Order: sequence, then structure tokens, then C-alpha cells
Amino acid sequence: MSETDQTLIETRFLRLIKRGRWEFVQRANASGVVCLFPLTRDYRVILVEQFRPPVNSPVIEFPAGLAGDIAGQEDELLETAALRELEEETGYAAGRIISLGSTVSSAGLTDEAVHFFLALDLEQVAEGGGDESENITVHSVPFAEVEDWLKAAEARGCLLDARIYAGLYFLSKHVPTTS
Repeated sequence: MSETDQTLIETRFLRLIKRGRWEFVQRANASGVVCLFPLTRDYRVILVEQFRPPVNSPVIEFPAGLAGDIAGQEDELLETAALRELEEETGYAAGRIISLGSTVSSAGLTDEAVHFFLALDLEQVAEGGGDESENITVHSVPFAEVEDWLKAAEARGCLLDARIYAGLYFLSKHVPTTS
């Protein structure tokens, strides 16, 4: 927060900030946000589906979550949070994780930046599905079929998170082309 920022409202998870004439949202309980683009050794994309109350629909997403949101782990490294979220949400552990950099998620609404990781050489070690506050369905989709699969998910009423497109771009660099 800047010295000139004014907190208008603060809840357990969010705070509404006024900076000059601009109002925006900050996370109140995290030090960062991570999103993973997981790919199995046989080129399957791991996606998650969960109901999101703000849009009142199920949303297809890449696994993602917060860093520093667990009491006593406020200084959690982004990479540590990424590996934790991957296993918690999907049940997969990554043999390799590659940092891809950060992007802002919605610069007119929030100061939040999301840090992307490529997760490769996955091994399923648990069932996944999220923590006690989540109800996540894990999908394993062959990369070659992911566009059709996403269209079918939309046809059944799911929304697609915008990070899907960034993830598919980065994953495409790790899938052999067939020509």
C-alpha cells in the first residue's frame, strides 16, 4: 500500500483501496498468486473445474492459488505455493517446475499479479479435489483434443478462465508437433 492509500472496507479476504480518484481491490491475506500449467509425460493437460460464486457458474481453470495465506507460512515462496496448490487441487506432483514470470490479472480492478509456472513430468500422488473449502473436479485432457474439449465444456455451461489461453500457449512449446 502507498502512503496515500485509504482503506475503504476490509474483510477477511479482501480490502477495497482508494488511491487518488481510483478504487481497487487487494487481497488481505496473501503475499502472491500462482497459476500452474501442468502437462503429463504423455502430453495430457491437467485442468480443474469448480463453481465460482461471483460468476454463478462452473469455471474451467488451470490449478492456481495463493502464497502466504496459511497462518505461520506468510513468507511462503511462490514456487513452494505452486507445488502445494498443484498437489492439493489436482493430486499431481511435478518432476520439474519452470517459472514463466508474472502478469496482472485485471489492472482496472485489482493490483493482483499472477505468477505462472510450467509443471512438467507429473506423477499422480493423490486424488486431488482441493482443500476442505473447495469442490474441484480434475480433468486430464490429451493436448491434441483440448480445444474441442474446452468447446464441449462451454456447451455444457462452463465458463473458461482467461489464463487457459496463456497456458495453452506455453504448453504448446513442450508438445511435439505432428506434421
